[in-house]
Amino acid sequence: AGDRIITAINTGASSLSFVGSAFIVLCYCLFKELRKFSFKLVFYLALSDMLCSFFLIVGDPSKGFICYAQGYTTHFFCVASFLWTTTIAFTLHRTVVKHKTDVEDLEAMFHLYVWGTSLVVTVIRSFGNNHSLGPWCWTQTGLKGKAVHFLTFYAPLWGAILYNGFTYFQVIRMLRNARRMAVGMSDRVDQFDNRAELKVLNRWGYYPLILIGSWAFGTINRIHDFIEPGHKIFWLSALDVGTAALMGLFNSIAYGFNSSVRRAIHERLELFPERLYRWLPSFRPKNQQRSEMVSL
Repeated sequence: AGDRIITAINTGASSLSFVGSAFIVLCYCLFKELRKFSFKLVFYLALSDMLCSFFLIVGDPSKGFICYAQGYTTHFFCVASFLWTTTIAFTLHRTVVKHKTDVEDLEAMFHLYVWGTSLVVTVIRSFGNNHSLGPWCWTQTGLKGKAVHFLTFYAPLWGAILYNGFTYFQVIRMLRNARRMAVGMSDRVDQFDNRAELKVLNRWGYYPLILIGSWAFGTINRIHDFIEPGHKIFWLSALDVGTAALMGLFNSIAYGFNSSVRRAIHERLELFPERLYRWLPSFRPKNQQRSEMVSL
């Protein structure tokens, strides 16, 4: 019964992540104005999340090749996902703090770094390939398998978390110092712009917390499994599976569903015939409603 519940949690959370990530991928493919370099990195992140979620949804394979395939593909694309977040942090840091404009030239290096590292750790993982045949084929049994899993996933994961946190801290500090200088040089500062800017800065500070929130319970569960291998805590396993499977949804909301995406969607909605808005007035874009009020 416990395995069935955890399988259901995994399937439900992974489905939400798949839908959220697929939405960002679809927006990138449909809207040409989004195909800038910064959002291209978000597209690669969403693509990795989408594939990671898809292979988590594969289900509950009891044995054989499907279980191994699910374990390796999940490992590969989940590693790729958090590595893409480090390229986004690196790009922002290089642009804002170091004032470099050559980030677009580094795209090939980003691909080599992300896909190459993901492949290497996935291959190393095969040295401890005693996969668990329970509800989640990504986990492993045996001391050797658990150690390899920890070294090939959780060690680089927390390295990425520390790097992202340090990088965003530097970026936010740099922008706040620049803002203080601008305020000191100007007698009048738009209060609304200040609030909007602070909101953006605070949101950047949340990005590293996404990985922490997604994998903190998983890390605790792995450590507990090392200490007491024969004793599983159901609620901890449920939180482990649920929060990890929601990583794609968290990333799609934080990184993908930004003002540029919303603007592109609103522009398309404004092209819809007026008749549709008569039937569905709640779908009318706010900008259009405001303009009509002004005309009245």
